[in-house]
Amino acid sequence: MPRDEPGPGRAEAMDRPQPSGAPDNRAWGSDAIADVLRALDIPFIALNPGASYRGLHDSLVNRLGNTAPQMLVCLHEEHAVSLAQGYYKACGRPIAAALHSNVGLMHGTMAIFNAWCDRVPVLVIGATGPVDAARRRPWIDWIHTAQDQGALIRNYVKWDAQPASVPATREALLRAHQIMTTAPRGPVYVNIDAAVQEMPLDSLPPPPDANRYRAPPPAAPDPALLANAVALLSGAKRPLILMGRVGRTEATWAERLRLAEHLRAKVGTDLKLPASFPTDHPLHLGAPGTFASPSLQAAMREADVILALDWVDLGGTLRSAGAEEGGPQVVLVSPDQRVHNGWSFDHGGLPPADLYFDNEPDPFVTALLAALPGDSPPPAAAAGPQPPATPSEGGLTIAGLAASLRRSTPGREVTLIRVPLGWDGALWHFRHPLDYLGQDGGGGIGSGPGMAVGAALALRGTGRLPVAVLGDGDTMMGLSALWTAAHYRVPLLVIVSNNRSFFNDEVHQERVAKERGRPVENKWVGQAISDPDPDFARLAEGLGLLGIGPATDEAALDAALARAIAHVEAGGTALVDARVAPGYAPSMASALTREPKHT
Repeated sequence: MPRDEPGPGRAEAMDRPQPSGAPDNRAWGSDAIADVLRALDIPFIALNPGASYRGLHDSLVNRLGNTAPQMLVCLHEEHAVSLAQGYYKACGRPIAAALHSNVGLMHGTMAIFNAWCDRVPVLVIGATGPVDAARRRPWIDWIHTAQDQGALIRNYVKWDAQPASVPATREALLRAHQIMTTAPRGPVYVNIDAAVQEMPLDSLPPPPDANRYRAPPPAAPDPALLANAVALLSGAKRPLILMGRVGRTEATWAERLRLAEHLRAKVGTDLKLPASFPTDHPLHLGAPGTFASPSLQAAMREADVILALDWVDLGGTLRSAGAEEGGPQVVLVSPDQRVHNGWSFDHGGLPPADLYFDNEPDPFVTALLAALPGDSPPPAAAAGPQPPATPSEGGLTIAGLAASLRRSTPGREVTLIRVPLGWDGALWHFRHPLDYLGQDGGGGIGSGPGMAVGAALALRGTGRLPVAVLGDGDTMMGLSALWTAAHYRVPLLVIVSNNRSFFNDEVHQERVAKERGRPVENKWVGQAISDPDPDFARLAEGLGLLGIGPATDEAALDAALARAIAHVEAGGTALVDARVAPGYAPSMASALTREPKHT
């Protein structure tokens, strides 16, 4: 997708190093390592500075000129990884994150887990004090060196390495990049010994030809198995397609639309994942949700064939809908089993499959379309745009927040980077793969601000307005990530859906109180974010953003958004505090608290 050219006030214009003086012909291990990052075409490396990679830091600045990759200073290691995750989700291009020693890795672990569950590639570069104990400085190098640092995250990265020489480090980076960009994608970790970075070299090796170490192209589906799928889906009377982890390009979007219309299949989508199908299309079932809606569950039970395109937790979803045993035939398309392990259960329930394709969904859809008999029917007409209703009187709700945002953005292409748990999928239609970027994968609260910054950075030059609607708890945990957006002049609008509570747990406490015959009125105790209420507008101003609020009704929010959007479209970062009443969409509240079905 197009990108703006670097210029004054752009991220690329920030933090420009002074040119070197007299040429210094000496070379260092970190110089050779930095050359590999440039060869891999890594545009940015998000980091919180740390002495364990001071050698690499120097090479990025004084050898590469802090460009390709450019460092993005973050105020917490979690934000660095979250930023990289958000960047990839918006543009499909991986970047790096650097974490200082064992302590920085400990800070970053939750964000790495989120990226793992979200199947997002992040090149996590770690560092350690000298493994050779004789080279360690007193105290500090001892507490910042670990026997097996990668063991902290080995269960939720695709691969990790702690190379012991410059050539081994260069190879490890090439291998890590290849592995993380091969489906199913995910984060990788390369831990670079400080002594290796600071090792003097007689000469620099030439940069590698990274094209010779790229990920392989996606595999085509087995022809015989594909023929079986063609026969099964062509003969289906009530087919259903579950759109899961699928491609994000306009071309793959168009192919999925053609497939659904050719099969006249109903379609279900998932609010945990980015937009994958037009939600106002006549074939789309109801509104997308974090959990399958009643209408989608009913469609699963009524379908004769389900085509599952890498759906998240297909087994659990079918079981919850009562469509697992004796139900529809299932065509499963997913390479995800390649990364399942015994530590993390993010793989969900074991799904039944009558036909199982160990493929990415996109090449399968392409091959299926080419093999299906007959011509595609003419495209069905989509519903018209959601009307921008006039402001409602009274207190602000999440529905009112969405209505205000619609009124404030006529004619604009909006990317919803994130939405809070209380968001109802019916509040906003998705008609393009960049209309919505999904949740964080692992449910690690505090990830929203960092992901918003990374996504907004990647969206520059696309003509889209990046908007992150974040919960107040998520915002408070990750608030300092927004400084990075302000510093690097990243246009971004953050709306805090501020219900002044960790409300997800209020829902659970209400369920427990009802079961035990105890006062529901006490559900807020230990959950409230009040007395004092955080002043998000002043906190944002302190980080260099435009801060507005609190807005307590739709009219006030309309005015706040008009001011904030003008600021963002002028190149700034803005935060609006929207004081909403606590509450969830009915399907979300019931799904969070209902008892699971047992088999």
